[in-house]
Amino acid sequence: MKLTYGKHYINGKWAEPDSKNFFDSIDPASEQLIGKLSAGNENDIDDAVNAARSAFDHGPWPKMSGAERAVYLRKIAQKINDQLGFLSRLEVQDNGKPYPEATWDIEDTAACFNFYAGLAEELDGNSEQEIPLSEPGFKSKAVKEPIGVAGAIIPWNFPMLMAAWKVAPALAAGCTVVLKPSEVTSLTALAMAQIAIDVGLPEGVFNIVTGLGSDVGQALTKHPGIDKLAFTGSVPTGSKIMQAAARDIKNISLELGGKSPIIVFEDCDIEKAVEWIMFGIFWNQGQVCSGTSRALVHKPLYKKLLDRLSEEAKKIIIGNGNDDGVLMGPLVNATQYNKVLSAIERGVSDGATLVCGGHRPTHLDKGYYISPTILSDMQEDSWVWNEEIFGPVLCVKPFETEEEAVAMANNSRFGLAAAVMSSDDERCDRVAANLRAGIVWINCSQPTFVEAPWGGYKQSGIGRELGEWGLNNYLETKQVTRYDSDKPWGWYLK
Repeated sequence: MKLTYGKHYINGKWAEPDSKNFFDSIDPASEQLIGKLSAGNENDIDDAVNAARSAFDHGPWPKMSGAERAVYLRKIAQKINDQLGFLSRLEVQDNGKPYPEATWDIEDTAACFNFYAGLAEELDGNSEQEIPLSEPGFKSKAVKEPIGVAGAIIPWNFPMLMAAWKVAPALAAGCTVVLKPSEVTSLTALAMAQIAIDVGLPEGVFNIVTGLGSDVGQALTKHPGIDKLAFTGSVPTGSKIMQAAARDIKNISLELGGKSPIIVFEDCDIEKAVEWIMFGIFWNQGQVCSGTSRALVHKPLYKKLLDRLSEEAKKIIIGNGNDDGVLMGPLVNATQYNKVLSAIERGVSDGATLVCGGHRPTHLDKGYYISPTILSDMQEDSWVWNEEIFGPVLCVKPFETEEEAVAMANNSRFGLAAAVMSSDDERCDRVAANLRAGIVWINCSQPTFVEAPWGGYKQSGIGRELGEWGLNNYLETKQVTRYDSDKPWGWYLK
């Protein structure tokens, strides 16, 4: 596959940008330039939204059967699988994550399109529901219809996968889409555009405009031609999107930040706990919204578990994501690298103990690398315990009782995910029921399945993605009621 740089994808073809401004795509491992991408503006967004609007209002896509749309979704999935190696390397180069993780992401991207192809087919037999009525002479049904033009704004931590989480269900529902990828990682989105061209997706159904959030993202959120906004990213940006959507009362779904806890009881298997805790925070360099970055450890196990975590964290191989055996690559860019280092420094200055990490690995002089970091002994009201760092930083605190652990876990403005580890199934179920989070893992952390709902409580967001819930994000429900009697109703005679 040949990647097209410096253009947008609008109305089924590569489009010259209105603006002649560009921004750099940087390899976070080498800090070298990959290429220059177009910094779009309001005019580019207007072109993309108008194309999507025309395709929805006048084109064939929303009028197709679900089975017809599924054919395109499966073709996209097949093209992604055919290009697995290329797309995985591209994700490593653009984002920095290790190659095996990038491969999982691309495989999951294809699986996402295949899954929603199946749900698109199911719509054909389930888009209408008869409603029993108490009033004789009337018949009523509820009809599911595509919501319209969807604007999707995605983050940089899982670039192609996050695009699929929004694009696949929207297309399955019969919507048309304008996608704004992160300016930090836009390359696999451009590859997805080429795939759309290759499979012959109808003009205007899928559009991409690259650029800065302050320009392209803002223009997309306020555009009157958008019916639905779907966003994954930070709480402050999510708040701005809510404000912009309020003007036109746009339908929105938001998947925002997290400071997810993992509660570890003394009766768990300590080695399994070490493995899941480390995966929960050091996978993808800790740049995971659901990352279990707060470890709450039963006091009798606390010292032993902290020592084991420190031992194992020091063994993690760090380096270029393309190198064999690497488990952690660089952070995504210089901004995130400096942000995470500042967070670690703030935690230590506020009284936390630096157990391990907290610095650039000595064997790497280029790239945005930070060693796996563990902090302990912080106060429960400290900044580092409460705020999302979005890097390989684990905060560990002890607890004495189950009630205390649940209270500590829930004492957060976030509620995306949580985990509990114990050999006592009844306790696991009891704790899971009391945790205020949209996703709860028992004796594991981070497994994500396209069939299951994804989303959070509180400031972690609004709505759910994935599964049938993800499809419902892009469907409206219409009531259609018919008077089905030969007799006049005669209300004026009553």
